Amino acid sequence: MIKSFVLLIHLVCFSAAVFSQSKKSLDFPDGTKIPAWFSDSSKISLKQLGKQFVITRHGASADSTVVQTAVIQKIIDLAHKQGGGVIVIPKGTFLSGALFFKPKTHLYVSEGAVLKGSDKIADYPIMPSRMEGQTLDYFPALVNAYGVNGFTISGKGTIDGNGLNYWKAFWQRRKENPNCTNLEVSRPRLVFIWKSNDVQVQDVRLQNSGFWTSHYYQCSNIKILNVRITAPHEPIKAPSTDAIDLDVCDNVLIKGCYLAVNDDAIALKGGKGPYADKDSGNGSNTNIIIEDSEFGFCHAALTLGSEAIHNKNIIMRNCHITNAMRVLWLKMRPDTPQKYEFVSVENIDGYAYSLIYVKPWKQFFDLKGRKDVPLSYCDHISLKNINLKCDVFFDVMPGEYDKLSKFSFENLNITAKNEAYDKTVVQDFKLTQVKVNGKMID
Repeated sequence: MIKSFVLLIHLVCFSAAVFSQSKKSLDFPDGTKIPAWFSDSSKISLKQLGKQFVITRHGASADSTVVQTAVIQKIIDLAHKQGGGVIVIPKGTFLSGALFFKPKTHLYVSEGAVLKGSDKIADYPIMPSRMEGQTLDYFPALVNAYGVNGFTISGKGTIDGNGLNYWKAFWQRRKENPNCTNLEVSRPRLVFIWKSNDVQVQDVRLQNSGFWTSHYYQCSNIKILNVRITAPHEPIKAPSTDAIDLDVCDNVLIKGCYLAVNDDAIALKGGKGPYADKDSGNGSNTNIIIEDSEFGFCHAALTLGSEAIHNKNIIMRNCHITNAMRVLWLKMRPDTPQKYEFVSVENIDGYAYSLIYVKPWKQFFDLKGRKDVPLSYCDHISLKNINLKCDVFFDVMPGEYDKLSKFSFENLNITAKNEAYDKTVVQDFKLTQVKVNGKMID
C-alpha cells in the first residue's frame, strides 16, 4: 500500500513537472483531433457491474491447493444465463485453469484475493487462438474474453500466472536448442481478450505470467487504468512476458500504470511474414495513448513489432523510465512489409540503456519463397521534451530495405556514455534544442 502511494505521489509530481514544460497535445501526431473519450479515465465501480456472484457462495472452495476451473466456469456460465453480472473473487487464493467469460459478465478480484493460474498446461486446452502475429491453434490464457463487449476486470486483487515452472521449462529447452522458438514450449498467457470492444481493465495486479501477460486482439476502445504488471528478470528470467500486447487494436488508453517485465512493456503487434498485409487476420494499431505511467525493467518501454505491419498515431507521454533497455524500439522485420508512422514520445525522464533503437529484427527470418524483399517504412517519428540518462543516445542502423524519414528531436537533454549519432540514416531529420552531455547538437 505504501509503495503504491509513493508511486502515485511520484507520478503526480512528475506529471506536474512535464506539464510545466508542455501542455498535452489535443491532436494525434497526424493532426487529427484526439476524441474526448481519451480524457475520461473514470473508474467503474463494483455496483455498476450488476448482480454479484461471489465464487465461494456458489461452490468454490477456499482451499488454495485445489484446481477449481470447472466450478468457477459454471459460475460464469450461470451469471451469463441469468442476464449477466460480475464474478467476484473474494479474499484468499483460488487456483484455476483457463476461464472463459461470456457476454455481460465481468471479473472483480477483491483486495487480498489471488486468482492463480494452474502450472499444469493440461488445464489450458488447445483451441483457435492468436500468437506472435499468427492465427493458429494454441493454449488459451487464464482469463479469456472472446466477443465480450463491455468486458471489465477490476478490483485491487491479483491475477497470478504462477509461471515459474513454465519459465524453467523454456530455459531448459533453450539450453537444449538455442534456436528454439517461443512457441515450442507450452505456456499460457495471463489475459487474452479477442474481438471485444469497450473493454476496461483497472487497479488489478497482473503478475508472473507464463507467456505474454495481457494480449488484446482485434479490439476497439480499450482502457487500462492504474494496473501494475510485473514479471521477474532475476534471479530467474520470466521469458516473453510482455506486459501489454496490442494486436490489431484501435482507440487505446493506457494510463497510470506500472510495468516491469522480462520483455517489452508495451508491444504493438499485427502480423508477420512476406504477405502479412494480405491476411485478413492481420491489421493496424491506430490511436494509442500511453501516459502518466512508470516503467521498471523491460526490454523496451514502447516497441513497434516484431510482428507488426502498420502502426499509426501512437503517443507515449508524461512517463518515467526507471530501468528500460530502450525507450522506443522500432523493430524492422526484413521478411515483413511494415509502416510505422506518426509516433510521438514526449515528456519523458529517467534512465534507459538506449533512447531510440531502430535495427533489423532477423529472428526466425522467413521469406516463404517470396523472391523480392518487402520494404519497410518509418516516418514522422517525434521525440520531444525528454530528460534522460542513457548508455547509448542514438542506436539506429536501418537495413537495406528500411526507409526512415521525417524524424524530429526537440528539446532533449541527454546524458550518454555513447553520444554518437548519424543523421544520414534518416531522410529529413530535424534536431531542435537537443543537448547531449551538455553540448547542443544539430
